[in-house]
Amino acid sequence: MENKMVLAAEGHNPILPAPAEIIVGFVAFAALLFVLYRYAVPRFEKVYQERSERIEGGIARAEEAQAEAQRTLEQYKAQLAEARAEAARIRDDARAEGQQILDEMRSQAQEESDRIISQGQAQLAAQRSQVIAELREDLGRQAVDLASKVVGESLEDEARRRGTVDRFLDELDAASAPSTSANS
Repeated sequence: MENKMVLAAEGHNPILPAPAEIIVGFVAFAALLFVLYRYAVPRFEKVYQERSERIEGGIARAEEAQAEAQRTLEQYKAQLAEARAEAARIRDDARAEGQQILDEMRSQAQEESDRIISQGQAQLAAQRSQVIAELREDLGRQAVDLASKVVGESLEDEARRRGTVDRFLDELDAASAPSTSANS
């Protein structure tokens, strides 16, 4: 068995290939590299370039879309601010108009109140004058009747009776005027 092992040891080494195989392997590898660099690598480069352009185009489109979105956002914010300002202006106008209407209504109510009061005062003055005239007439008749009973003569003469009544009422007014002004 020792013989057999020695023979195997002297023969071909399976770890080291034969020099002819190394040269054929090297030539085949060089041919494979040539074919790869000549045909495959340019196709890989072309695919890589297309992919890079698509990615860069996508990034550019994304940046454009983002810029457009930013412009739209700014427009929206501007419109929103404008709408808020318009709403505030409308609200202020409505308040001012409401206040103006309120002031007008108060003014009209005050004018109506003043008119009613002046009408009432005029009516009271007219009624007072009428009552005073009626009272003077009635008081005059009663005074003439009483005076004719006291004096014993007839005061039927209209002129004498009016003169007597007017004099009596003037004296009565003069007597009541100081007491009225003292109470006021």
